[in-house]
Amino acid sequence: MPRAKLLHGSPDEIEAAYYDALSRADLEALMALWADDEEIVCIHPGAARLVGHVAIRNSWEEILARGGLHIQPRQLHAAHTITTAVHNVIEDIHHPDNSQPDVHVIATNVYMKTTQGWRIVTHHASVAPGPAPSEPIAETMLH
Repeated sequence: MPRAKLLHGSPDEIEAAYYDALSRADLEALMALWADDEEIVCIHPGAARLVGHVAIRNSWEEILARGGLHIQPRQLHAAHTITTAVHNVIEDIHHPDNSQPDVHVIATNVYMKTTQGWRIVTHHASVAPGPAPSEPIAETMLH
């Protein structure tokens, strides 16, 4: 998705572009989705909290050096205000040679409306215990 279109995109479009950039191992596209604020935060499963562009970029560069991540987000639970959106999803992580998800992760993505449009300010993911839940959860939007 062209960056110009994302300038006025919705949190849902930014989230779709995020998972698309991960699947393509496109570090530049991924980092363009983050807010310019140095207080941005990223927590990978089982890892320490990363704050700021340099730390977050370095971590994604290391992760994506092994290739794209094939993540299917599902069971979105969303809370939106005029300037903030919080999305909680279950991420099914697939390896290309396996049709079943290898692991599922619970992730929270926080977006803020900035002068550049909607941007990621927090990504927090953790490995979920037990089997992935299969029951559908209705999408909920709080205003």
